[in-house]
Amino acid sequence: MATPSAGDPHSPRSSQSPPPEELGAVHDELLGLAHSLYNLGTTVLHDSTKEKPGLDGVIPPKPVGARVNEVVQHLAAIEDLAQDVKTLIPFQVLADIDSGRNPMNLTRERIERAAVENQFMNGKIAAIQSYKSLLNVALAEHFPALAPHLEDPPTAALNGAEEAPLTNGKSESKE
Repeated sequence: MATPSAGDPHSPRSSQSPPPEELGAVHDELLGLAHSLYNLGTTVLHDSTKEKPGLDGVIPPKPVGARVNEVVQHLAAIEDLAQDVKTLIPFQVLADIDSGRNPMNLTRERIERAAVENQFMNGKIAAIQSYKSLLNVALAEHFPALAPHLEDPPTAALNGAEEAPLTNGKSESKE
């Protein structure tokens, strides 16, 4: 069976980065646990054997018991590995997993919310800078003695030019 390449759109790992080195063993053990749980489920569904003795008169062991033991071994290995893991997981991620939601959706929503708030704050900063610029122009025009103390004194107002700045950064001549 061919292994999908990193660029293959059908690959489950095509857009995900590999786990950090300290979590590699935990990642592998979790994949093993998922595989064991899947095998246990399929074994339970397809176990149609009756508890009747075989040809030698001995009742054969059910395969479900072996599958359960595999799951328990994986859980024990994960618990042993957990002692060495120092990575903190946000409680909200664990709560989302418990309630059946995908934690990647939470991450995406938070990133989108941060981007929206960032745009909003950038708009506020631009408005304040525009107001400051207009205030400096007005102060320099009406109080020429303050012009040297203002940041970036507007040269047009000091030179007596008859232009008034607009909020979009363009100038308009007064007539």
